[in-house]
Amino acid sequence: MTPLKYLAAYPSHLQDQVRRLIAEGRLGDYLAKRYPGRHAVQSDKALYAYTMELKQRYLRNAPGIDKVLYDSKLDVLRNALGLHTAVSRVQGGRLKAKKEIRVAALFREAAPEFLDMIVVHELAHLREFEHNKAFYQLCEHMLPGYQQLEFDLRVYLTWRDLGGQDALPGR
Repeated sequence: MTPLKYLAAYPSHLQDQVRRLIAEGRLGDYLAKRYPGRHAVQSDKALYAYTMELKQRYLRNAPGIDKVLYDSKLDVLRNALGLHTAVSRVQGGRLKAKKEIRVAALFREAAPEFLDMIVVHELAHLREFEHNKAFYQLCEHMLPGYQQLEFDLRVYLTWRDLGGQDALPGR
């Protein structure tokens, strides 16, 4: 049985479906058919504007965000697809905190639905710090179908690990 590291927490019947698609060589086709597009958010400036528009729509009263960027150093292997941080600096006699959202650079080339999922996930951390029920309810509110997208994103990462990054869905 092929270990599926990104899908380890999911029920075995779902893992078996993915293994079947892998064995039949149809996983890339499945993803390309389900997610045929590629987003146009290619620069850090465009990602910031995109993120701020989502924040304004759903989280007006949440703390502000100072920086949003694609980060080529995020380690997908440690499940860091996106990252939200608060960097504290001393300025004069005061402590200033700057909130940042970093998105793994591999999402420059991904389907728009996957970018939506990552940005929504990181924005939800502005309100809910833990991955609890309230966190996932907020994600689902901002992006209906969030949980299916999270699963499919993990399938996409599995496909990439199998060498699928040379023929990305949507190209």
